[in-house]
Amino acid sequence: MKYNIRLVIADDHEIFRDGLTLMLSKQKDIALEGQAGDGLELIKLVDQKNPDIILVDVKMPRMDGIEATKLLLKKKPEQKIIALSMFDEENLIVEMLEAGAKGYLLKNADKQEIIDAIEQVYEGNSFYCRHTSSRLAKMIVKSNFNPYKKTEKATFTDREKLIIKYTCMQLTAQQIGEKLFLSKRTVEGYRTKILEKMNVKNTAGVVIYALKNSLVEEKDIL
Repeated sequence: MKYNIRLVIADDHEIFRDGLTLMLSKQKDIALEGQAGDGLELIKLVDQKNPDIILVDVKMPRMDGIEATKLLLKKKPEQKIIALSMFDEENLIVEMLEAGAKGYLLKNADKQEIIDAIEQVYEGNSFYCRHTSSRLAKMIVKSNFNPYKKTEKATFTDREKLIIKYTCMQLTAQQIGEKLFLSKRTVEGYRTKILEKMNVKNTAGVVIYALKNSLVEEKDIL
């Protein structure tokens, strides 16, 4: 699918911004419209550029990402924001989601995951970084963030529910196949269909969807 996504970045580390800018400049479907070093600069930049997607660092001087997100969404509720965070800022990630961010990326995410996040959120979906810890997944589930309220619930077969449970338990396709007497390839086919039904991109998305929709219990998450 072809996109024409207009993007701005807010992060107080210039080297990180420049690296991200260089990487994204090679993507034909993404146009970087500008950079900001803090939340106040970001508010002005968004007013000027009206981007489709905003990548926002959670922790910034003068105005942090959480406050900036709240202000931006007060002006334009449909604005699509992705949080950028360090791995040890789980509480802040949850606060960003509750403030209205549509997804989050850890700063060690690779190029493809960053592009996936931008495209997913642009399409109106949520995005969870694949490095999401089980602790963070549980925190998100207990938070006020729930992107599934307005969507029609997907239905799953008994076999799909088992595969969802085993996926949440971090079993590989090979291990699930051995438990269910299925080939690894068959399990992978089921997983692809499950991801499509949930409208998620990775195991982290499966875990959060499954917990939010009571397909698994917290004790099943490792």
